[in-house]
Amino acid sequence: MTALEPRDADVSPHAVDAPVVAESEGLLGRTYRALSIGIVSVVFLIAFEATAVGTAMPVAARELHGIPLYAFAFSAYFTTSLFAMVLSGQWADRRGPLAPLAAGISAFGAGLLLSGTAGSMWMFIAGRAVQGLGGGLVIVALYVVVSRAYPERIRPAIMAAFAASWVVPSVVGPLASGSVTEHLGWRWVFVGIPVLVVFPLALALPAIRRMASGPADPSASVEPYDRRRIGLALGISVGAGLLQYAGQERNWFALVPAAAGVALLVPAVRGLLPAGIGRAARGLPSVVLLRGIAAGSFIAAESFVPLMLVTQRGLSPTMAGLSLAAGGGTWALGSYVQARPRLEPYRERLMVCGMVLVVAAIAGAPSVLIASVPVWTVAVAWAVGCFGMGMVIASTSVLLLKLSAPEEAGANSAALQISDGLSNVLLLAAGGAAFAALGGGAVGAAHEAVEAGASGAHPGAFAVVFLPMAAVALVGAWVAGRVRVNP
Repeated sequence: MTALEPRDADVSPHAVDAPVVAESEGLLGRTYRALSIGIVSVVFLIAFEATAVGTAMPVAARELHGIPLYAFAFSAYFTTSLFAMVLSGQWADRRGPLAPLAAGISAFGAGLLLSGTAGSMWMFIAGRAVQGLGGGLVIVALYVVVSRAYPERIRPAIMAAFAASWVVPSVVGPLASGSVTEHLGWRWVFVGIPVLVVFPLALALPAIRRMASGPADPSASVEPYDRRRIGLALGISVGAGLLQYAGQERNWFALVPAAAGVALLVPAVRGLLPAGIGRAARGLPSVVLLRGIAAGSFIAAESFVPLMLVTQRGLSPTMAGLSLAAGGGTWALGSYVQARPRLEPYRERLMVCGMVLVVAAIAGAPSVLIASVPVWTVAVAWAVGCFGMGMVIASTSVLLLKLSAPEEAGANSAALQISDGLSNVLLLAAGGAAFAALGGGAVGAAHEAVEAGASGAHPGAFAVVFLPMAAVALVGAWVAGRVRVNP
């Protein structure tokens, strides 16, 4: 390719005015520098929020007299983000990713401010719901930006950069949030983060306007929004919320919201996820299914690691949380490995190996329930598991964009994120129900127990969480062998 030839054909045709690039230009070349720094900063903002805000939430719930509603502060974010993902996919496919990304960042910041200034727990939960809307809009729009603005050869590198942007927040976020909460108050954790919105907006949006704005094919007529899919998205959000609530209750009345949740979820999942996902059909269906299996099993298990170390091995909440800190670095390392060009022909094998490492980590973590096993075993196991997750999660993103036509990138990216978010809710609900059945307590109380350093959970309650999640991850290793269209 000469300096006067157009960029790679997989870049959307509307970007004809973008600067011509040399074949060797990378993420931080002149053409991509502002865009790369800007969108990675957006991911950094989301990562810092996820790690810092969770530390301040128990204090906020106590001050707002909202401990009984504590779990809804988490589920409100997930349920609204599921709806926003579908909306963002349609919006980005029809009008380009600029508007949903700008709206998402604005809503994310507004939700933080609403929660930070809340005078009641319900107002706090409303702020978390607004954050979820913003987060759902942003994550799908970012995938569409990557699909349109970057040639295929650079996409693995930008996915690795996304993973790397979680390293610093995963280590610094909880410590910084704890210090601010202790010395200034929990509200400053929420109202301080929106200041970070200014930098991504100022840097990324002009670059997106120049390189990835507008519809994928400007000459084609713009299709109307699919109201049926939007309705299904609302159903999947409400259904997931009902199942989350039912999973936290331990009485027969919980069957009513559980049944209602299933009735809403089944048609929504069939309408929003790729056909063939239930039988792990080769190609895109298996990519989307693998994303959900990997994310759901790993996150559901990880949620119980600090509680297990506090209640069974007597660690302080801070030390228990830091046992997972190394995972941010190894996750980024796994993403870096999958981005190496010479490993591209072996991507499927990397994903299978990554899921095997995830299985080993989840199955090995509860070994600390045996008193003679050193507590640092969990830190080592989780570092290994995060390395595998880094290879798998980044690879699913790369393969999804590779298998998607430009005009379908938004809808398919939404399906990938829905699989991710929905599996988190469902597997957390299932793990929480099993945990509670063996005397572990409700999932909603788990974070409170970590904060308070409570003890007394039955060791078997943890085993029935980790071992089934390891089995789910093992199924993911099989699915990883089916992501290639032509084996």
